[in-house]
Amino acid sequence: MSYLQQQHNDNEFSGTTDTVSDLSLFSANAAPSETRSTSTSLLSKPTTVEATGLPSTLLMDLVIKHLYVQQVATLESLSESIHLPGRLIQVLLADAKQMMWVENRSATHQARFSLSGSGKAQAEKAFQHSGYVGAAPVPLKDYQAMVNAQSHRNTQVTSGLMALKLAGESFESDALEAMGMALNSTKPVLLYGLPGTGKSYLCRQLIKVFDDEIFQPVAIEVNNQIIQLFDPQVHHLSQRTSDAPADSRYQKIKRPLIVTGGELTLDMLEISFDTTRQLYKAPLQMKANNGVLLLDDLGRQQMSPSALFNRWIIPLEEHKDFLSLTNGTHFEVPFELVMLFSTNLNPADLVDDAFLRRLGYKIQMRPLTREKYSALWQRVSKAFGLDCDPQTLDYLVSHYHQPESKPFLPCYPRDLLSIVKDATRFNELPPIVTPELLDDAWRHYFVTAM
Repeated sequence: MSYLQQQHNDNEFSGTTDTVSDLSLFSANAAPSETRSTSTSLLSKPTTVEATGLPSTLLMDLVIKHLYVQQVATLESLSESIHLPGRLIQVLLADAKQMMWVENRSATHQARFSLSGSGKAQAEKAFQHSGYVGAAPVPLKDYQAMVNAQSHRNTQVTSGLMALKLAGESFESDALEAMGMALNSTKPVLLYGLPGTGKSYLCRQLIKVFDDEIFQPVAIEVNNQIIQLFDPQVHHLSQRTSDAPADSRYQKIKRPLIVTGGELTLDMLEISFDTTRQLYKAPLQMKANNGVLLLDDLGRQQMSPSALFNRWIIPLEEHKDFLSLTNGTHFEVPFELVMLFSTNLNPADLVDDAFLRRLGYKIQMRPLTREKYSALWQRVSKAFGLDCDPQTLDYLVSHYHQPESKPFLPCYPRDLLSIVKDATRFNELPPIVTPELLDDAWRHYFVTAM
């Protein structure tokens, strides 16, 4: 349907709605077996306005906003910036010319376009509705289908896969076994234990288990509003440009790993709206879809753990989240991610038993065995370019760990050896770990009684 036809229909029916009209179309729980077969068709290049699944009025607004920003543009530059085929942009430009919004500025053999006076006025009106200027969005139902088709639950995690992807790490086997089983479930995971036992580090390494790439749209359309999803701070583009999707509204990215901690607030879990730029942005958990979301330092946030879990009861159990826009539109999105929590506090002091039961796996991270600690120490020494013989490590254990009852925490090798390396560079010493250097490192690292 062209823009002019859409305008005619809008004039016949100008009613508005506060909710997405057909929620059955927007169910976030379509079965992965059903949606996986649809992912290829979703990535097909749209050749008509109808094939985009978007209102032509929204696409027209995007075209004139891009022209407003670029001032003078070619068909190629508009196609590249809006991420739609040139022939489709050409149809929209033809309609805009009929509306007297766009003029030809052909000073060369290549056609160039700019806005007329009335076109600029229309663009300014469009900016008041939405300040978004970027790639064309995909419809909400297409986003839902794509997320479900790319669920991590489609990957079977085995002990062999965990061993392969986390080779060389020094985690205790029981913790890895429990984590592997948890990744096959649909349940959230709580890691708890002393500071320095590797809780956060293990969580950050889990993205290696799902080391494939996914397709994600730059933005999503909901009830004629655009929500910006892509965030370059957490979404990393694939380096394999040959695998780019035919529909360039999608980008191929690595499965996201998003980490948040004490800075998390409940507002960050809702759609945000920039009143200055008139721009909607996706919340944290939506950006983490098809990836891993780690909430570090549970219990250190401004809100209570109970308030956080109350917000996430439905998403954690039903794998769908309910969000809303400032105009009152309510809609549903998939909650398809690996949800991890970590804390240094006693879980029983954070929330009651009812909440703890909803966390399907509770994994305690303990200090390393002496054997694991020695292996980690040697690996870190090598990474730092330091030589350390076993007798020197024996010295550290017998003179410090045992007398002071210090457990073999995974953080110690990195922290102590970094001080040793600093000392060798400052004093122009050979890169060899000695008992004397360890004496100094231990003294500088640990706080002594005053």
